[in-house]
Amino acid sequence: MKRLLVATAAIAALALIGPASAQAPIVLKFSHVVAPDTPKGKGSEKFKELAEKYTNGKVKVEVYHNSTLYKDKEELEAMQLGAVQMLAPSNSKFGPIGVKEFEVFDLPFLIPNLAALRKVTEGPIGAKMLKLLDSKGMVGLAYWDNGFKQMSANKPLRKPEDYKGLKFRIQSSKVLEAQFRTLGAIPQVMAFSEVYQALQTGVVDGQENTWSNMYTQKMHEVQKDITETNHGYIGYVVVVNKPFWDGLPADIRGQLEKAMKEATAYSNEISAKENAEAREEIIKSKKSTIITASKDELAALRKTMEPIYQDMEKRVGKQAIEDVMKAVNAGTN
Repeated sequence: MKRLLVATAAIAALALIGPASAQAPIVLKFSHVVAPDTPKGKGSEKFKELAEKYTNGKVKVEVYHNSTLYKDKEELEAMQLGAVQMLAPSNSKFGPIGVKEFEVFDLPFLIPNLAALRKVTEGPIGAKMLKLLDSKGMVGLAYWDNGFKQMSANKPLRKPEDYKGLKFRIQSSKVLEAQFRTLGAIPQVMAFSEVYQALQTGVVDGQENTWSNMYTQKMHEVQKDITETNHGYIGYVVVVNKPFWDGLPADIRGQLEKAMKEATAYSNEISAKENAEAREEIIKSKKSTIITASKDELAALRKTMEPIYQDMEKRVGKQAIEDVMKAVNAGTN
C-alpha cells in the first residue's frame, strides 16, 4: 500500500508542476469516507463550488466521497505523502499519528451541546490545537460538525451492565477503547465503510454514531435498538497538505480560505438539521426502536465512565482536558 501511495504522490507532484506552465487549473483532491448526503459530504461540495467560484476556475476541486479514493486507515498517510491535498478526518484520527490532544473530543459527556463546543473550536484552544498539525505536514483549516453520538445494538441499552460482553465498532482512539472497556464491552477498531456489513453479519454487535451517519449508511436496518444518549461528539478537522498549501500563490490561498470559511458555516449550520431529519427518518422506517435514555440512566452511564478522564490524562494531556473543560464552562455559574 505504501509503495502505491508513493507512486500516486509522485504523479500528483508532477501534476502540480504541469499546470504552472500550461496555465491549467490547479487540481485539489478532497477525499472523505462518508456519503455525499451527510453534513460533511454537503460541506465538501459547498467548498468545491465556492473555491472554483472565488478563484475564477484557477482551482479545480475534485471531491471523492464514500472512501472511493482512500479508506480511514489510508487517508492521512496519503496526505502526508502528497497523494491527496485535502481531507476532513474525524478528531480521533489524529491520535494515532501523534497528535493525541485531539482525542480530548472523544471523552464521554465532556461537551454537552453545540454552544459549549463553539467555545472550544472557535476560541484560542481550537486555534492552538490546529497549529499542532503543522509538524505532521498538514495545515488545519477548520472544524466541521457531524453531531452527537447515540448507542446502537440488537438489544436495549439502558444500564451500564447492558453493554457487558458486546462487541462495539470504534474509530481508532484509545479514549473510545477505554470507554467501552469501562462498560465491560469489547471495542473493535474498524473502517467506517465496513461497519454496515460487520453489523449485518454479527462481526460486531453494536456501534456508536450520529443520526445522519447511521441513516445514510443504513445502520438502523441492521440494529434493532438505538439508545439516544448524546454521550459523545463526532467532529472533523479539515486539513490540507502543507507543502501544497504553502506553495500556492497568496491570492489563491486567500480565496480558498474565504471559500473554506463559508463552507464551514454552511456545513455546521446544516449538521443539526440533518441529524434531526435522519432521526425522524429512522423512526418512520420502523426498522429500529429508539430508546430515549432517562436522566437517571444517563447519570449512571456518566458515573461509570468518569474514571476514563483520569486514565486518559497521560495520553491526551491533563492540560488539554483542563483547557477544554475551562472553555466549555466559561460564562456559566
